[in-house]
Formats: sequence, structure tokens, C-alpha cells
Amino acid sequence: MTSVTDDLPLAADFPKATDADWRKLVDGVLKGAPFEKLVGKTYDGLKIEPLYPRAKGAAPVAGRPAAAPWQVMQRIDHPDALAANAQALIDLENGATGLSLVFAGGAGSHGFGLEPTADAVAKVLKDIHLDAGIGIELQIGPQSRMAAIHFAEYVKSNGVDPAACDIRFGLDPLAACAVWGSSPYSWEEIVPAVTGGIKGLAALGFKGPFASADGRVIHDAGGSEVQELAFVLACGVAYLRAIEGAGVPLAQAQGMVYARLAADADQFLTMAKFRALRLLWARVEAACGLAPKPLFIAADTAWRMLTQRDPYVNMLRATIATFAAGLAGADAITVLPHTLALGLPDPFARRVARNTQALLLEESNLAKVSDPAAGSGGIETLTAQLCEAAWALFQESEKAGGAFAALQQGLFQGKVASTRKAREANIAKRRDVLTGASEFPNLHEGETAVLKAMPIALAPYGDAKYKFDALAPIRLAQPFEALRDKSDAALKAQGARPSVFLANLGTPADFTARATFAKSFFEAGGIQAIDSDGFADPAKLAAAFKVSGAELACLCSSDKAYAEHAEAAAKALQTAGARHIYLAGRPAEAEAALRAAGVTGFVFAGADALATLQDAYVLMELA
Repeated sequence: MTSVTDDLPLAADFPKATDADWRKLVDGVLKGAPFEKLVGKTYDGLKIEPLYPRAKGAAPVAGRPAAAPWQVMQRIDHPDALAANAQALIDLENGATGLSLVFAGGAGSHGFGLEPTADAVAKVLKDIHLDAGIGIELQIGPQSRMAAIHFAEYVKSNGVDPAACDIRFGLDPLAACAVWGSSPYSWEEIVPAVTGGIKGLAALGFKGPFASADGRVIHDAGGSEVQELAFVLACGVAYLRAIEGAGVPLAQAQGMVYARLAADADQFLTMAKFRALRLLWARVEAACGLAPKPLFIAADTAWRMLTQRDPYVNMLRATIATFAAGLAGADAITVLPHTLALGLPDPFARRVARNTQALLLEESNLAKVSDPAAGSGGIETLTAQLCEAAWALFQESEKAGGAFAALQQGLFQGKVASTRKAREANIAKRRDVLTGASEFPNLHEGETAVLKAMPIALAPYGDAKYKFDALAPIRLAQPFEALRDKSDAALKAQGARPSVFLANLGTPADFTARATFAKSFFEAGGIQAIDSDGFADPAKLAAAFKVSGAELACLCSSDKAYAEHAEAAAKALQTAGARHIYLAGRPAEAEAALRAAGVTGFVFAGADALATLQDAYVLMELA
């Protein structure tokens, strides 16, 4: 019996495709446009090609032990220590394998955190078996530095063997200085305090690591991957140098330092960044004459990518970030709950944060393959580019005198500010999309539940004797969220949101695409779009506008329909009382005639949406 597939050609019958074959097809699609149009760039200026060959001779980057899962960390930041303890026990019973204890005043506290007292530490650790293989990390700042001492005292007083505990103490004065933009002490005064604490903890039997080189400081402030990596290297080397200077053998100091990076929704850049850090640290070890030892790298999903609006999209962002960090060999991952930008997360948000990791580990088996990106032409190239650029910036900081001196001179801050400015411009133009905030907004979303809690107020930490520019954390969606807040305030005060009438011209085939674009454009700023049927009669269009109650109008249709109807429609809307008339699309050579007819603005892909929306509130006297 003959199979229907018998006459199909085998793979061997097809000629092998070449780069030239692919390029010929691409040139046909580009139709004369330059090939560089397909080449992307990171905020560090690194090129991202549309196609890469397989990387030859690439070996997996040594990191997390083969087939070993990363630690599923859960953030513990409730100001009430008893409530925090209840959360921690639930987390450990339901999939978490580690706890990230966030104390008030820490670089990643984001307004909440535990009280750094002995009583609070004892309460939050009640019934938690610290020697049962769970990972513990402390996120502390200068104001909460005593938490590390209280933690150590709690372990000893409860008869727990410090060597049996897996604790990362998180001592990181450089991160605190960077976030605050000041320090009451010089680096020469900071070093003995930090190294004394590290040596004291080691003498008690804790195995560490103790000092954290935290790249989140750069990422949270809007910085780039290269800047984050260079800052981690600068801080890590500063701590390594300080510990050795305090009389600890370098081989022993090597295991006392660990790193923390932010993982965001750019999957490939995140993977390349984590891989690059391991290679860069190995280079530091080689320069120090040390045998290579994989650096412990903790990951937090990124603060800056969280949105208050449509926060459920944050679940998707966190999943991509966790996926990338896990595949790239992170040793521990903390998922920021999707409602953290709104307030203290409730049990549901905490469960989702845990389960994001559990599903990727237990159902997707992501940890079963070590460094699956090895050999990928694109990721290997990005990794190498990040290594080269980050090492150069790290060398700059070393020439400046080290991490603290580089902060004093504004080396990192200036570069981060420039990147943040470029990033904010792309957010404003919606080139970098924030789903639910700058694109695809939902003006009718319900309120999201968060817990009510009073943040802990800490006493000021010394006088700001040494001052420099602060690397303050940001969220990229904040400018659009501010407009949405104005819209909510208008709804509460007046019973209606500010609105724009979509003056659709012609048939649905003419106007649907641009009407859909305009709706998303205006509603991203909280300006409700009032849809309409297609019009050819200017009088009927004007009547529909008056009935809508809107102050603004936006013409939506095809270029062909604009040529036939736009000028008459604009004049009719102007006569009907429209305070501002937009047109969806680029005006090209018709701009002068359209403006003469009453069109006062144009909305299109690549325009500064944020500025246009802010101006609209001024026009409506709601600014």
C-alpha cells in the first residue's frame, strides 16, 4: 500500500540554505530600504543583528550546579513582625525554599520592610527552622544594619549551628550611599565597620556570603545592562579588597561576596547579562590569582517594570524575567509580587509570586539543563559585547579610585541619567511599550486589593557629610499613571472622565485601524475615547460630536478618505465647538490645508504621546 507521503521530498533532497539565500529574500522584502533598518541597538549602543550563525566552540558558563534548582525566594517585608512570620510560614509550606527578609531602609524596601530590632527579628523567625536547608537573605541598609547582628544573636541563642544555616547577610553600604546620594562617613571610615562585622560573623561560624554587590541600584534608577554589570564589579572588588585588607586571606574572602542583579522582561538581554557577570567575575578572580569559583548570583524581578495600572500584566513580565534569570543560572530568584507598586501585596499576590517560580521549575523543568543558551549565536554575541563594555566601564571606576570615589565623582550617575533620559523618551513615544499603561489601557479596570499597613519610620542616619547625586529608583510607567490619576480625579469630582470624540470618516474599512490606534493613544492618558459610526456628511458628524459631550475630537480614517472628507469634517467640528481637533496619521504634504481647516494636532506612531496627552489636559483645564 502506498503512503500519501511517499512522493514527498526528503530533507536531503532540498538544497542547503545559505546566508546569501536569506539575504536575497530579505532584500526583496526591504524593497530598497537599507539592511541596517533590521539592526536593533541596546541602550548601551550594542548592535542586535536580525540573524546570527551558530556560535562555534562555545562552552556552558559555569554557575549553578548541574540540574540543581535555584532557590525560590519569597519577599518578607510586612512591617508587623507577627504578620510577616505568618506569611513566611505559609510561603515555606507552599513552595518557597528561601526567604528574603527586607528591612526598612534597605535599597529594595520600596516603602515597606521589617523593623530592625531584636524583638522583630525574633518574632519573624519564630518556628522557622533555619538549619533545615532553606535559604535566607537579608536586605538591609545603614539604618537597619543592626538587623544582621540581631539575626546572628538569635541563631546563637536558639542553639542553632551557624554553619548549618544558609544565610546571605547583605551588607552593602555602597548601594545605600548610591540610593541616598550621601554618606555620613568616608569610605576609609566605612571599611573597618563593614569588615569588622564580616569577620565577627565568620568567627561565630557563619559561612556567608556576607557582602552584597547589588546591581538593582543601577537598574531601578533606569540604567543599562553595562552600567549595572560595571557597578556590581566595582562594588564586588571594593568589598573583596576591603576584606583582604582586614587580614582575611583572599581565597577565603572570595566566598564572602555575592551579587544581586535585576531581571526584567527583555529575555535575551537578561540572559546575556547574568552570563556576562559570571564571566566578568571569573576575570576578576584570574586577575587576583584565585582558582575560579562560581559567584553566587541572586536575582530580583525588576522594580522599574512594574505598573500600577492593569497590574496583572506584571505577572507576565515577572514570568519572562524569572524564565530568563533561571535559564541563565541565577542561584536564587525573588519575584516581586504583581501588586507591589500599589502597596503591600495580599495573599493572592504572594501566592502568584511563589507559583511563578514553582511552575517554571516543577512543570517546565527549566533547571534540568545547564546554560541552555550556550552556543546560541545571538546570546553568545550579546554576552561577549556586554563583557567587553562593562569591563571598560569598570576600569573607568577603578581609575577614579574605586566604587565610592566613582560615586563621589558622579561617574555612574551621569551615565545612568543619560540612559534614563533616552529610555523615558522612548516610553513617551511608546517605542518601548508598557502594556496596560502606555498601550492597551483599560479605563474600566477594578480596584486591586493590597494590605493596609503602616510603614516603619526610621531615625535619620547621621549627617550627610559626603554628598553626591542620588540614584533614586523609578518606575517607567509613572508619567502615564499620573495622567490616569488626573482622569480618576475628574471622574470622582465631575462624574465623567475627560473624553475625545473619534470622528470616524467613511466606512469601517477606512477608519477601524486608525480609530483603534487613537483609542489606545488617548486612553493611555485617561482620556476616554467615544467611538462613532463612519460619517460622510459633515453636518451629521458635527451633531454626533455635540451629543457626545466631548471637548476634543480626533479624525480617524484612511489617507484616501482624508483627502475627500477631512477638511470639511474639521471645519464642521470646529463650528460645533471642538476645543482641539486631532487627526490620526501623518499629515505629509496636506498639513497646511488641514491646519487651515481647523486640525490643530496629529497623533501617529512615534509621536511624543506623553507630551500630547499632557497638553490635552492643559487644553481641557484639568492640568
